[in-house]
Amino acid sequence: MNEHTSKQFDADLEAVRSRVLKMGGLVEEQIVKAVEALTTGNIELAKQVQQQDHLVNGMEVAIDEDCNHIIARRQPTAGDLRMVMTVVKTITDLERIGDEAAKIARMTLTLYGSNRLASPRFSEIRLMSSQALEMLRTSLDAFARLEVASAVQVAKQDLQVDDEFKGLLRHLITFMMEDPRTISDSIDILFAAKAIERMGDHAKNMAEYVVYMVKGKDVRHTNILELEQELQG
Repeated sequence: MNEHTSKQFDADLEAVRSRVLKMGGLVEEQIVKAVEALTTGNIELAKQVQQQDHLVNGMEVAIDEDCNHIIARRQPTAGDLRMVMTVVKTITDLERIGDEAAKIARMTLTLYGSNRLASPRFSEIRLMSSQALEMLRTSLDAFARLEVASAVQVAKQDLQVDDEFKGLLRHLITFMMEDPRTISDSIDILFAAKAIERMGDHAKNMAEYVVYMVKGKDVRHTNILELEQELQG
């Protein structure tokens, strides 16, 4: 590969990385809007999240095509190939986070559209969403900086989100048992909370991909102790 071709290849990779971060920014915005709509009853904001979901989907398709072209034209190897593969995996998780935000928007329209909102547990929803959003931002920052240490932090935060979800589930079950009239609302709120819990899972995946990209190690399906040992090695 001559110098000119090499520089163009580096420019292609950097352009793709930049587009991933732009997609990540849009997904962050979708989460913020979806949770704001749910917790305040802003129907227009919920509709906006649904309408913008196609933008996230479109970015995934476009970046995936870019990666296919890079592989076909440049035939990357070693670290460059890991970079391209990480991008492909990352945009899949970003698109799925966007889907979860759209689900929350649909739950919002269901909850407020029927005028049957009773005793929503929005404090837990806000806490979970802020944790998931921080996980996503940390993972995107790690991707931008090629920094692997954040994977441990994100994994620990994922456990916190899981615990919050379990706590909310217990509360909602108590509500439903004490007053059957809360069942419909509780189920919708549970679906919204589950969507946030899944966002955390996808953000954790993204942090693990960065470890693979930088160190060539697949740390999926490892516990936090094993992850810390891998990163110290």
